[in-house]
Amino acid sequence: MTEVLRWGIIGTGGIAARFAADTALLEGTEVVAVGSRTAEKAADFAAANGVPAHHGSYQALVEDPAVQAVYVASPHPFHAEHALLAIAAGKHVLVEKPFTMNAVEARTVVEAARKAGVFCMEAMWTRFLPHMVRLRELLAEEAIGQVLAMGVDQGMRFKQDSEHRLFSFGLGGGALLDLGIYPFSFASMVLGQPETVRASATPAFTGVDGTTSAVLTYGDGAHALITCSALVATPMGAWLAGTEGRIELSRQWYTSTSTLTLTRADGRTETFAPVPGLVEGKAKGMKFQVAEAVQRIRAGERESSVMPLDETIAIMGILDEVRDQIGLEYPEA
Repeated sequence: MTEVLRWGIIGTGGIAARFAADTALLEGTEVVAVGSRTAEKAADFAAANGVPAHHGSYQALVEDPAVQAVYVASPHPFHAEHALLAIAAGKHVLVEKPFTMNAVEARTVVEAARKAGVFCMEAMWTRFLPHMVRLRELLAEEAIGQVLAMGVDQGMRFKQDSEHRLFSFGLGGGALLDLGIYPFSFASMVLGQPETVRASATPAFTGVDGTTSAVLTYGDGAHALITCSALVATPMGAWLAGTEGRIELSRQWYTSTSTLTLTRADGRTETFAPVPGLVEGKAKGMKFQVAEAVQRIRAGERESSVMPLDETIAIMGILDEVRDQIGLEYPEA
């Protein structure tokens, strides 16, 4: 491998632009190409985001010899297809969340990556933010004892537009897959695999889920309370309660701007504030997941211990169970 790890991007949406902006903040890696379904869209994205090369097809992007790793930023119904395309071309892959539409697709992608010997990771950027690193340290230290309850919400009100991807069946719309992936992944990081899942939902005007809530229970008696919504703006906070204290994450808990507060059983508090200057221009803190991928690839590793592939599959399985319970079905998914 050359000194600089070179990325290609599949997709030209807002998340792709943020990836390009964040990657530009890192040394030793760069975005060298973008691919779209049309040459015009690829050219426009390249010009707007300082990407040297552009391709009018995804196949051309993955076949570009300058590209060593591919960031899959297309709508999630196409994640599996595009990840497999890159893997077949021998490229490492970072796949935007949700990783795929279901656990079957997730398993197919993971098996293909393992067989090809390439790095593969779900782009759950929140896990790699500094306050999440600190949270895992506190949990490892048992700073709040045994965690027995947690709550987390992810709700934003979107314009009631049938053309918007959040309300489109064809684009995997609904609160669960687009927004719920954050809190469900967070619960998995904290408590692991649940024993039971109980879910309920209210549909949006197109029939996809507008608001979904779930209670996850665990073998040690812990409970996780999760709500996600595309119909209302929720506080978007998170809390963990343990036998020796609690941890609270302020509004927009999943972003680089959230503050972590530890309250111990004796009332003492500690605060982990956002890192100054973390958000620069278009960048939103995604650089930490890129740095993780680059580090693992350079070390010859094929997955991340922070976002393991088997856990990604398990999370998709939980979302499958929620979908079954709320009656949410997508075409060919």
